[in-house]
This record gives sequence, C-alpha cells and structure tokens, in this order.
Amino acid sequence: MPPADAFGEIDRAARLLRAGRLVAFPTETVYGLGANALDAEAVARIYAVKRRPPTSPLIVHVASIEMAQSLATNWPRNADLLATKFWPGPLTLVLTKSRVGADAFGRPAEQSESPRLLGNVPDIVTAGLSTVAVRMPAHPIAQALIRAAGLPVAAPSANRFTELSPTTADHVRRSLGSDVDLILDGGPCQIGIESTVLSLAEAQPTLLRPGIIPRTALESIIGPVALAQDPPTGAHPAPGMHARHYSPRTPLFLATNGNIPEHGQGIYLQHEHAPSRTGGNVAIHQMPQSAPDYAAALYEVLHRADAGNYDWIAVDVPPSSPDWDAIQDRLKRAASNS
Repeated sequence: MPPADAFGEIDRAARLLRAGRLVAFPTETVYGLGANALDAEAVARIYAVKRRPPTSPLIVHVASIEMAQSLATNWPRNADLLATKFWPGPLTLVLTKSRVGADAFGRPAEQSESPRLLGNVPDIVTAGLSTVAVRMPAHPIAQALIRAAGLPVAAPSANRFTELSPTTADHVRRSLGSDVDLILDGGPCQIGIESTVLSLAEAQPTLLRPGIIPRTALESIIGPVALAQDPPTGAHPAPGMHARHYSPRTPLFLATNGNIPEHGQGIYLQHEHAPSRTGGNVAIHQMPQSAPDYAAALYEVLHRADAGNYDWIAVDVPPSSPDWDAIQDRLKRAASNS
C-alpha cells in the first residue's frame, strides 16, 4: 500500500481500535502496534501477539497535552516545559497515572459523550505500576489516527518481543504477518530508533531509556537528570530495559577497533575503523557518520543484514558521547546473549 493511501484508511483503523482490534501505524521513531489504551482485553492482544512479558509496560500515545494530562494524577511544571519544547516528538514522559473516573479527554464520567472511553489506564498497560508512560507522536498518520479514534493508543513497537524494531510497513508484515488487523503504511520512519523515556514520577527526573533527544538537551530545559539503575526484578519502569532487545536473529558482535570474528561469513557495519580482516567472506557496509543519520539507518541496515544469511554481524563501535548514547544502548542490547 503506498504511503498516501494510509490517510484513506484512517477511519477504518479508528473503527478497529474502538472495536478492540490491533492496528500497526507509523510514528517518527518506529512503527507501533496499537490498541485502545483503556481496553484491557485489547491491550492483552498486544502482549499475546508480541509474546511480550507482562513485566514490560507500554507507552500510551496521545493527540494532545490535554489527553496526556487526563491520564496522570499530577502534571508537574517539568512536564509542561518538556512537552512545550519536544511535543509532538520522540520524548516519552513517565508520570503517576490517574485513577479518577474520566474519559480520554479528562471529562468527568457524568459529562462524557462516549461511555466506551470511561475508566482508567488498565494495570496491564503499565505492568501493574502506579506510573504511565505517555508520548505525543509527531508523525501525521499517528496523530490523525489518535484523533479519529478519540482515545489514547497503547503501542509498543510492532514486532515480536526482543527482535529488531520495524521502521517500514514491510518489517511489520514480515514480523507479525496476519496477527495484525490493519497496517497503515506511512513509509520509512524518519528518526528510526525508539523515543527517549524520562520519568517525572519522583522529585528527581530520571532517564529510563536514551533516545535521539539526548540527556544534555533535557538538562538544558529542566536541570539535572539522573540515570536509571539496573531495572528491578519484576516490572520495569519503562519499555526497552531488558538486557536483550532490538536483536537480529543473526548473532551480532560489537567490534572494538575493527576486530571482527576470525571465522565464518559475515557483514561488518563500519563507522570509523577498518575491519581486522577482509576478503570474499566479509561484506562491508559503511554506516553514516552523524548520530541522527546513523540512527535513521540502523534498523533498516540490520534487517537487511539479518536477511543476508550471514554467520555473524559485526558493528564498529560508534563514539561514546551524549549524541550517541541511544545508539550505544541499542547496539549493546542487540549484542546481549541474556
């Protein structure tokens, strides 16, 4: 389906979401697997399709700051500052979730025009935690879908759990197949890696997952930001905190100073360092030099490498600097065997 056709499918997609079905849709980061965030049964389908453990919470996508505020008991000043600067965009805020009987726009139950929207964010969305992760995506198809549905949309990445995230509709089709009721094709994702996740649930803002918006950019708005410790046993405070994540099926190695496996046929994703050996059984792919361009290309390159029947994928370790933190995080988890 060409990208332009996705807008023609918005009404159908919105009806499916309101009926408790699953819709995959593009965001500027990666494709999401969406369900009505206020419908526990619909959200359970996300977990079943992804084979996702219940300890990994979901991000709730909204179309306005007012919709986000209706999901939280407290909207601190830092949330206002960050939402004004970065929304719509690739920033997820973790807040104490609302338990007030209101609809998706914060209207009291007796004033709601849509009884289906009544209620709170179900515990299944938040892995039983008292916090909820919210984001306003910048992609026009995502925004149109949420507005047409008239409800917040829970949506992790549209792939099997721990596997490579999808940045095209074809990636979604290959991963999830017929398990999705509808896939909205919006073309390749512009940013290409998952959002920055920042917790504002406590007095000290804490970075739970790095993204294309670096910690330094957050600190320039709200002051010092702490780094999350290793996630506790049980529910994680944000998605993307499992040791193994974003992983191709082909074994992936991080190559320091270009040192690649000595045996087998593989592909080397070069950034700065030449590989320690060359020859017919080593393919070389030159990765972009800037962090934003690298991020936008990363998952697409890994998807293609994974389909190349290689024995291994080796990645030239990129720089250690704030702009590269999110890419370092994704590569470290992709290379994990745990």
